[in-house]
Amino acid sequence: MKESIKPPYRHNKDDSRVSSQTTILALAFTLGCMFSSIMIINFQVGITTIRDEGPRSSALLSSLDKSKIRRTTLPTSKLLHSFPDSQPTSVLDGQRVLAVIASYDFSQIPHLEEVLDGFHDLCVAGARVDVHIHTTTPYPVTLIDLLNTRHQCTNPSPRSGFTITISLFNPNVRLHLVDYHRPLFYEKIEEYDIFVYTEDDIRVTPHTIAAYLFETNRVKTLVGEEHASDFNVGVVRYEYNYPPYTIIDDKTRGATANVTRVYWEHSWHPPVPKSVDTVPQKKLSGKYVHMTNHHQGMFIATRDLLKAWKERTGCNFDTVRDRPGLPSKPSQPSEGTQRVWMSSQMLHGKRHCNVQQVIPIDKFGELTVLHLPNKNYRRVGRKGRIGGAKDDETKTDIDDHTKAIIGASSQLLSAMQLHVEFSKKWPKIPHLPYEGPVYMVNEGYKRVPGEVKKMLDDYEAYVLRGGVMSEDDMTKQITS
Repeated sequence: MKESIKPPYRHNKDDSRVSSQTTILALAFTLGCMFSSIMIINFQVGITTIRDEGPRSSALLSSLDKSKIRRTTLPTSKLLHSFPDSQPTSVLDGQRVLAVIASYDFSQIPHLEEVLDGFHDLCVAGARVDVHIHTTTPYPVTLIDLLNTRHQCTNPSPRSGFTITISLFNPNVRLHLVDYHRPLFYEKIEEYDIFVYTEDDIRVTPHTIAAYLFETNRVKTLVGEEHASDFNVGVVRYEYNYPPYTIIDDKTRGATANVTRVYWEHSWHPPVPKSVDTVPQKKLSGKYVHMTNHHQGMFIATRDLLKAWKERTGCNFDTVRDRPGLPSKPSQPSEGTQRVWMSSQMLHGKRHCNVQQVIPIDKFGELTVLHLPNKNYRRVGRKGRIGGAKDDETKTDIDDHTKAIIGASSQLLSAMQLHVEFSKKWPKIPHLPYEGPVYMVNEGYKRVPGEVKKMLDDYEAYVLRGGVMSEDDMTKQITS
């Protein structure tokens, strides 16, 4: 039986021509990539803020110098941070965080799950996070297994990580469950860089911790290391002012059009100085404010600050003790409950540690945290509460969509109101050219309606002023 012999390969002119064309295309592609890379590295990148659409855009820019506002540039250094091989470093990278959550039982489990998600995000951002849940209720294996599937840290850095420890206490501790974070902090003080104590319904995010670290270092620079422990960067809790007696469904969803963040614990008017005031220390005055009610439901501290407060005269922050009581009736608190005492009053009270709460004026919103139950704003304006009248508000039947929707109390201090107050009291320094990070562009209007044109013109003027609002801007409200 003869072996099958494959015919020899036959070279022809067509194959040679194809091979040459392929080589030329590959070379052209390679040279094009190299040229593009050189262009990116050596030039700045423009971000278009107003799209030039010929006659349509010229109508929008009739009274403004379009050349000044069409482009804002990012320096090459910022551009390079977007490439993987530049290895960007987060301010949270490698930070060791010990967080304690006081969570008596499962009554706030929906909020606790959100709180855990926030701390897990810290790990994803590069931190090493160990969370201790202080509780009186054992967790079933099913819940532990569910949490295990949710909270694997996907950051590949060996400096990051995430653990949750459920620490069980006897239910008899009652309100004193909030005490047990303090000895744990001092026991582990050399093992961590940042310490967070919080109740189980406050969402702390990487944004919160990064802002805290930035401002803590800024304060130290301004006042000097010797006086840095006289201050601590605080937070402000907010809720959303949904109509109190309305269930939001398909028929009532329009009721959320003007819902906004409100600082329900700080509703005294005028907001400055009744609810918020500048700090009295000259080196920080005009840069930082404090809340006249400094209750936070939580606190953040560095290792150095905890050590300093332990030695601080009249403070003894490491020592757990009961909240002050009324002289005539010690069983009644004189400065808030035990949880208020351990989270805020002991640290900031003038008769105790007297550490000045500071919150940056220019970045106030970065130190605000969501109070997840979103229920306390309903107290404002109610009988016996801030701004309350003798009679309670009229309630609306939540099932009767024909009745008027009663909104939250007008006494509530909104984030927008306070922002405008800050802008009037402490005018912003212009940044020219405008640096954002928020931009607005016209993507779809061919014929721009009058009201839209006015708002685009307002934005363009705002950009030309370097991101500073005019007096007219400060009167504008959100409209749907």
